[in-house]
Formats: sequence, structure tokens, C-alpha cells
Amino acid sequence: MNVLAIYGSSRDNGNSEKLASYLLKGINHTPVHLREMKIKPITDQRHDSNGFQQVEDDFNELIEAFLKADAVVFVTPLYWYGMSGAMKDFFDRWSQALRDERFSFKEKAKDKKAYVIIAGGDSPKIKALPLIQQFQYIFDFVGMKLEGYVIGEANAPGDIEKDTKAISEAAVMNDWLKHNNR
Repeated sequence: MNVLAIYGSSRDNGNSEKLASYLLKGINHTPVHLREMKIKPITDQRHDSNGFQQVEDDFNELIEAFLKADAVVFVTPLYWYGMSGAMKDFFDRWSQALRDERFSFKEKAKDKKAYVIIAGGDSPKIKALPLIQQFQYIFDFVGMKLEGYVIGEANAPGDIEKDTKAISEAAVMNDWLKHNNR
């Protein structure tokens, strides 16, 4: 199985990335760190007569990797009760990919398995639930299946190690992913 992990944190080795490592332990996957890519914000041209214009950045490369994957792990810190800006820019640009005939985006996105990892402070196990709902709506729109999610509580670097419940949930999801997605 081809697994792609898309990391939205602006910090190297942050809590969301560490939590994701428990989910991805022993699983062959391709990591993509959005902070290392140049993905410009969307210029909405859906209703322009010429449609979307090509943008010189790394988005097409990432979409091609995304469309080749069987499963995608979306990893983001909880920033102001939502996904990171880099992750949001990536999703916003899906509007462009949906209209780009080179990708057949919706057809290829359909039936992909999605996993979400979130780490944040300020009662994230409650306050991140609207973000899980947002991911669900995004996945529903393109026919992806949300297989599971883990929300960890962490604020300062390394705090995720204290959330043994989230680590255990990620480990259980790891086992499930290894044995049920061949």
C-alpha cells in the first residue's frame, strides 16, 4: 500500500509530527512537510472565462503524489482551533485541481483512505472536534473515507509524550493500518 503523510506544522519535530510517528511506526510511507514546499494561496478563478491559470509552485507535484497514494495521513497542529495555514492552503488549492483535466482529481481521490492526526493545547479533544468535522466534509466531497483520527493534547515542545491516551490510540491505529490495508 502506498501511504503519504502530509505534515502541516511550521515547526520541525513538533508534537503533531511526534504523535504521527506512533501511527506510522513500521509503515512504509512518503513524508511531505508543507513547510518545506512552496504552495501559494489560491486565487479563486472558478468563475473566470479562462478558468484557473497555472501557478508556479510545488502544488502540482504534491497533488500527483497525493493521487498516487492509497492512504493519506494528514498531520496538523491545532492552530487557533483549525488546521495550520499551510494545510489550509493545500486544501484550498483542491478547487484548482478539481478543474484541471490532467489530474482527474475527483475520480482518483475517490476511495482513498484518510487518517488525521492533530495535536494542540487548550482542551483539544473537545475543541478540535469541529476540525475533524471539517476534514470529514472535505473527504466526503471528493469521496474519500475518513478511517480514523487521533487528537493529542500538547502545547510546548515534547508535551505530546505526556498524552499516553493519544499515543495508545495512534498505536492501535498503526496496528489496524498494518493489518487491514493490504
